[in-house]
Amino acid sequence: MHRKPLWSLTLLAGLAAASGGAFAALNAQELEHLGKDLTPTGAEKAGNKDGAIPKWEGGLATRPAGLDATAAYADPFAADKPLFTVTAANVAQYQDKLPPGQIEMLKRMPTYKMVVYPSHRTAALPQHEYDNIKAEAAKAALAEGGNGLRNVKNSSVPFPMPKSGLEAIWNYLARYRGEGFVRYSKIFPVQTNGNFTPVSRIEYLGSAAYVKNAEPNRLFYYLRGDTAPSSQAGTALLLHETMDQVKEPRLAWTYNPGSRRVMRAPEISYDSPGPGEDGLGTADDYDGFNGAPDRFDWKLVGKKEMLIPYNNYRLVDKNVQANDVVRPGHMNQDLVRYELHRVWVVESTLKEGKRHIYGKRVFYLDEDSWQLAHVDIYDGRKELWRVREMHAMQFYDAQTIGVACGVQYDLQARRYMVSNLINASKPMKYNEKFDVAAFSTDAMRRFAN
Repeated sequence: MHRKPLWSLTLLAGLAAASGGAFAALNAQELEHLGKDLTPTGAEKAGNKDGAIPKWEGGLATRPAGLDATAAYADPFAADKPLFTVTAANVAQYQDKLPPGQIEMLKRMPTYKMVVYPSHRTAALPQHEYDNIKAEAAKAALAEGGNGLRNVKNSSVPFPMPKSGLEAIWNYLARYRGEGFVRYSKIFPVQTNGNFTPVSRIEYLGSAAYVKNAEPNRLFYYLRGDTAPSSQAGTALLLHETMDQVKEPRLAWTYNPGSRRVMRAPEISYDSPGPGEDGLGTADDYDGFNGAPDRFDWKLVGKKEMLIPYNNYRLVDKNVQANDVVRPGHMNQDLVRYELHRVWVVESTLKEGKRHIYGKRVFYLDEDSWQLAHVDIYDGRKELWRVREMHAMQFYDAQTIGVACGVQYDLQARRYMVSNLINASKPMKYNEKFDVAAFSTDAMRRFAN
């Protein structure tokens, strides 16, 4: 555990098992830290004591010179050499830098490893995002019970100095993902022998702050359609994610090509099975976590240094194919890059009287970007069940952190799923301009057909 800045120690000392409720907004003195000893998103600007975590110096905000112009996102750190490799043989040496899920993966799978490289703090957002964060931080608040945001219009980090677990997780839910994007990706539910049938998808996401004619109380709009395999081709999902879910719950619709009907789908939430995921994930597992947090109590555990997936440009290399990534038992760990970074640790525990197949989840959020890096998922007996990694990278042309892919391991079923792998698909298109009409049910029907 590294030293915490004074403001962090003060806040953590006053934390209860934060399940929601109002906390005082940031005062003028706290706001002065942003852009000075803290980055504009609230991370510690300084490196760590031994220099393994460098100082943040603005991140990777433009395309580096000299990179392959034919590659959508060429690796700016291709020349880096590994520092060390964590395996089952030496895991004890690094266990203070690892979450329980990684330790369990290393113990269970002889071929599983973590190749660790020099750390690069590449997270960067456009200046207008930094301006919005500082402008709204003094008034941003949680909705009743923590189930939404209030007094937030444009900020993508409403709580740069979080005082509760819910504030930290809302920083993830509200994070900047460009003004909007179009993503062509694949999902691979992998059998125990390594066989898989990929699910191909097209996704459209529009951040409500940038969607023309967006309705009130919207966080983002989302539309996706499956194009393969034939058994799923033509199915579609439409979401209008609300900012204050007390005032208005998420709106969801599905389209079934067999019936050619659009149906309201309130069940696309919480622990309903994730579409196309072969029982390996829940609806709220998607993207690491999504949707309403109201069934869980949330606790901000604190901040620590950890080895997490970071700068995973090799996974989006144009020459890397699905068979290079997907292997029996686990992903090809030779392609995965880990670095030492500081993370916020947030624990969610199922509330008494609420229903969910998960009893507890522990989230690890990169302090620079608020991108989820790792999730440990426990069943109702509080035994480790699933382990999720988010293989982050800075999309430097768009000035936003995203993922090359995610992976979720089911330790009980001994299977896993790679999600949103974009390497073998068309390049992502960031900062797409959308009108709200693009996220109507009529648009969904046309999209699916």
